Amino acid sequence: MKKTNLLTYLDEAIESKISEYDVALDWDTKNHTIEIVVRLFAENKAHLEIDDAQGVVSEEEIIEFEDGVLLFNPQKSVFDEQDYLATVPYEGKKGMAKPVADALIDYLAEVLAEGQSDLLDFLDEDDEEAIFELHWDNEKFVRFVEENQQGGKTDYLPYPSY
Repeated sequence: MKKTNLLTYLDEAIESKISEYDVALDWDTKNHTIEIVVRLFAENKAHLEIDDAQGVVSEEEIIEFEDGVLLFNPQKSVFDEQDYLATVPYEGKKGMAKPVADALIDYLAEVLAEGQSDLLDFLDEDDEEAIFELHWDNEKFVRFVEENQQGGKTDYLPYPSY
């Protein structure tokens, strides 16, 4: 039986804990990153004109919002932190501590639930919000990690081999 690595563990955790959302994994072997890509969808009943971060205006009936959490190797990965909802380091070939991966998935599920609600509110004609975005609170994420680290020894999920 093949040993579970960070990529396979995240894939299984996403499937079991965040299956009601559109979530995908994008592994960039050259940049040593794993991106958790999330998409939220909502009906734009009022056909409001909405412009995205690049200034593209849409009146589509279904609005799609995409963001991502980047897992990166601090020694090798190159990226612009502004392009992501959050960035979370892992420890090279050693990978990521299992409690951190669990906290990541648990907190991401909460962020997506709140985000879906906020997106629906944003599309409500009576809502005053001018901008929609997902919100990631690093302090809250750290609390999730600490809750998952209760107990003794910490197992690591190794970074996947090519």
